Amino acid sequence: MQSPLQSPTAASDPKSVKVNLTTGTGVDIEWHDGHASHYSFIYLRDACPCAMCDDAREKAGLRRGESAKPAPEALPMFKAAAKPVSAEGVGKYAIKFSWNDGHDLGIYSWKLLRELCPCESCRAEALNSPAHS
Repeated sequence: MQSPLQSPTAASDPKSVKVNLTTGTGVDIEWHDGHASHYSFIYLRDACPCAMCDDAREKAGLRRGESAKPAPEALPMFKAAAKPVSAEGVGKYAIKFSWNDGHDLGIYSWKLLRELCPCESCRAEALNSPAHS
């Protein structure tokens, strides 16, 4: 496994990062290779890379970024939409959020964020990659 501290490639090195905390619209990243990514906060919270969230996703049979579905017999409960209360850079390789549900363990490396890009072309590429087969 490659360390997130190793030199980034043009694809995984952001040219600009905009975290839209006040509007609540998510994160926009323009990458050095010209690609642009938009991540909703809900998607990012569901993609949290910490060990605790990875374990919960694995037990639920979910993929990173996929929301858990309530059981059919469960009563619908109000749950505030995921939104970070703060965001901070981690060195030159990542970003960390403190979420409105109190969670703050995940460190989102630029490499991970590029791999998680939810745009149609990146999702299609990920589905066709050998790692997904």
